[in-house]
Formats: sequence, structure tokens, C-alpha cells
Amino acid sequence: METSRFLRDYAVWEINAFLWISLITITYFLSYKLFKLFKLWNQACKIPGPPSPSFYGYFTILSKQNLTEVLSDSHGDYGSIVKLWLSPKQLLVSIKEPEIIKEMLLKAKDKLPLTGKAFNLAFGRSTLFASSFDKVESRRESLASELNVRLLDRANLIPTKAVDHIMAELHQNMTKGSINCKITSQHMAFTLLGATIFGDTFLAWLKSTIYEELLMMVAKDACFWASYSVIPFWKQGFWRYRRLCTELKWLTQDLVQQCSKYRQYCHMEPSANLGMEAGVFLQDNISLQEINGRHNVRDESCGNIMSLLFHGCLTTGGLINNMLMRLVTHPEIQHKVSILYSGFCVFQLSLTPIYSEIIMAKKGSEDKAQPVVEKMPLLWATIYESARVMPAGPLLQRCSLKHDLRLKSGVIVPAGAILVVPMQLVQTDDSSWGNDAGKFNPYRFLSKTEKTSASPNMDASIAGHAEELKDQRKCTFVLKDPNKNPAFLPFGSGARACVGQKFVIQGVATLFASLLEQYEVRLRSGSKTNSKPSTNYSMSQDFLSSELVFARRNN
Repeated sequence: METSRFLRDYAVWEINAFLWISLITITYFLSYKLFKLFKLWNQACKIPGPPSPSFYGYFTILSKQNLTEVLSDSHGDYGSIVKLWLSPKQLLVSIKEPEIIKEMLLKAKDKLPLTGKAFNLAFGRSTLFASSFDKVESRRESLASELNVRLLDRANLIPTKAVDHIMAELHQNMTKGSINCKITSQHMAFTLLGATIFGDTFLAWLKSTIYEELLMMVAKDACFWASYSVIPFWKQGFWRYRRLCTELKWLTQDLVQQCSKYRQYCHMEPSANLGMEAGVFLQDNISLQEINGRHNVRDESCGNIMSLLFHGCLTTGGLINNMLMRLVTHPEIQHKVSILYSGFCVFQLSLTPIYSEIIMAKKGSEDKAQPVVEKMPLLWATIYESARVMPAGPLLQRCSLKHDLRLKSGVIVPAGAILVVPMQLVQTDDSSWGNDAGKFNPYRFLSKTEKTSASPNMDASIAGHAEELKDQRKCTFVLKDPNKNPAFLPFGSGARACVGQKFVIQGVATLFASLLEQYEVRLRSGSKTNSKPSTNYSMSQDFLSSELVFARRNN
């Protein structure tokens, strides 16, 4: 009896001890959470901003109203740094002053946890797109070195066959009539990136179209499924999504294997004339391992490749789309009558300023087949202006996960707060870009240098017309460095700036040099468009129609 009583008392004591320890632990955990919440509220009180409309913050309002509109009103009322409560424990801080933005982007090196979770869910483990900067720093430096230093030194950074392939597909699609600008821009970007990374193997790969559709489908739903705090294993839609992710990974592995087979064949048959380019990551022994690192290549390579393709396609495709739409909605850039003089003959051609620049650059080039984009400042300026007026996304987002962010202005942003830059507000601000900040004007990125006047043998009336037109024979343009303006942020800035920004600009310039040499871009007959900038700062497409026609030029 005594033994059973002792065991029963011991069991009661053990249970009571476990309950007390559990109670103390839970109390400590809740107290710590409550302390952090009060600390967050106390720090946020010192940041200017509108009062929260409800206990749930601006979450319900933002579901009905554009965030950029809310931030525009808040900055107008409270200054260059404002706060918004998205929920009782989620603070958003928006910064509009360029100098403070530059400081913030240098100090806040992390991405939002949801962003990293979405990339990990969609594409698997990646050492390029994790939330914590410490996990991606070395890989980003390696990739930046490859893209911006070694690769830009090459004479043929962008594979010629990639551009030719895009032109051939474009010509084939035009037999069907008009084409959708957004879809075509995305496909152009995907082809350009794929061929540049994987070479002609990608262009000959029969599954490329399926791969592109699957990549975009997987990326589209990534944030939705990543928003669940607990894996929604009870939802059939989640498992269908996971099967799509697995299929995408298999296709990526298949593509990498095809590239490896081609590379091995090149080593075995070095004299074989296949008429193929190996791709910039497979030339000169620059392999995909350089991007993924020397360890865990098999585990991380697919994640890095898929993430790189999606992110690059999103940025490049958006830029190509904006460039095309700006060209067709601003005929003063694409359509202009120029008078060219050749001996005693005068040719009046319907040339665009950019097209004229392309022709002149090719005349001065030794390789007539390869466009020399470095000699086309107006083309580059048009690309920069397209990226300025209509950035790829509404917000540039950063986060400091571990430490509070102390700015020189005296503002302290709590750790974990969402830091955003309202891109269109900053890149169309009169104080940074002048009174015409809301207008599309590529010449803001150019400085003009006068050259020689009209030929002395030219007829006076012709010389008068040439003086009025101010064509490229009378002046030359020098491209300004857009990054000298701290309000130019289409590729971000600081530690987390886009590592491939030079590559993207170079690729888009090469593509448009070939495109505008062969085609004139027009709106489909009967289409309507709004050529004026959006007044409500909406980042959605401000064009009523995006159906384009590419008219073949008669050279």
C-alpha cells in the first residue's frame, strides 16, 4: 500500500511540476511577445504618419484602395518618412527622400521573410534569393563578378542567335496579325535570358515553351501558398501546386543535363562546327557551379537557376513591355522625318531618331551584322527613361530582420518593420527630375555636343530644313550616368541591388537595336491608348490596349 501510495504521490508531483514548468514557459513566452509588441508601438509612435483607422490597421483599406495612392497622400501630409500600420504587429515605413533612401538601402540588407519563403516554396533551396543577406552575400558577389566584370568584357555578351531567334519568331507571329505586348515581352525576355545562360542548347530545347508557362504558373501562386503560417496539407490545391513545382524542377534538371551533354561533346570534338554558342555561363570553363558555389551544387543549382530565370524574366520582360508601349505612344521618338544628304542627292526617309542612330552606328562598325549598342546613346536613354517612368514594381522593399535601423535623420525603424520606397512617386518627383518629371523624355539622360554644320555643297533650302530638323549629322549626344541621380532606382540600390542590371540593360539594348532596324512598332489599327502618365500613380497598365503591330521596314 505504501509503495502504491508513494508512486501515486510521485506521479502527481511529476504532473504538477510539468504543469508549473509549462505555465512558467508559456507565461515567459507571452510576456516576451507582449514586451516586443509594446516596444514596437513605443518606437513607432516617434515616426510620423496617419493614425490607424482601426485595430486591424490599413489592411482592410488597402484591399480597396491602391497602396501608392495612400502613401502619396501620407507623404504629402507627414513628410518624407511616414508609417502605416498593416496590422497590430506589422509596421510599414515608407521613405520618399532620395538621400535617406540611399542610406536606408545601404543599411537594410534583408528581404521580407514572406519573399524568401515564397521563393523557397516555388523553386526550392536557393543561395541567391534567401531573406537573410548573410546567406546570399557570397553567391551574389560571385554572380555580380561574372555578369558585370568578366561577361561585359566580351565582344558578344548577348548571343547573336538569341536575337535572331526572337526576330524569326516575331516575324512568324506577325502573320497572325497583331500580338499582345505583355505576353510577347515576357517571351522575349525568357528567350534572351535562357539563351544567354544555356546557349544554343536552350534555343533547340523542345520543352522551352512548356517550361516558360510552368515557370510563370508556379511563380504566380507562390506568395498565396507561402502566406500560410502552417503548411496547408489539408488543401488539395496545395498538393497540385507542389506537383507543378516538382515538374518544374525535373524540367530544369533536364535542361542542365542537355547543356552538360553538349559541353562534353564540345570537349570530345573541339573541331566540330556545330554553329552553336555555348552560352555565357558555359564558355571559357565558366560553369553553373560559379553561380551556385562549390558545395551542395546538386541541392541548390535548380533553385538558383529557376529563381534567376524568373526574377530576370520579370525585370527584363517588364522593361521590354514598357519600352515598346512608350515607343508607340510617343511618336516623336519613333516617327520623325529626317533629310539625309548623299553627294548631290537628297533622300527623305521616314526614320525614327533611334533607327537613324542604329543605321549610323552600323555604318561606323567593322562588323555590319552585329549592332554596336555602345554607339547608340539615344537608345540607351530611351531604355533608362522607360524604366524611370514605369518601374517594374510599385514598391522597392527591404527589411532589417535582427537590428533596429538608425537613420541620420534621427528616425529609428524597429527591427522587422517593412521598409518600402514608392517607386513611381520617387521617380516622377519634380524636385528630383524637374517640372517635366511626369513626361516621357529620354533626352533628360543625354547631353548634346555640337558638331560641324551642314555641308557647304548643300542647297540653301535643304540646309534650312536640316537646321530645323537638327539631325545627327549636326550634333552628337553623350549619355549621362543615370545612377548619379539618387532618385533613379529601377534596379534598386545598396547591398541588395539587382546584380544583373548591366546585363539587363545591355541585353535590352541589343534586342531593340535589331528589332527597330527591321521593324517599326505601331498600335493595332483601331486600338486606343492613353499616352498621358497616370494621375493616380497606379502601377497597373495605364494603356487601354496593348495589341501591337510590327511593320517590316523597307530598307
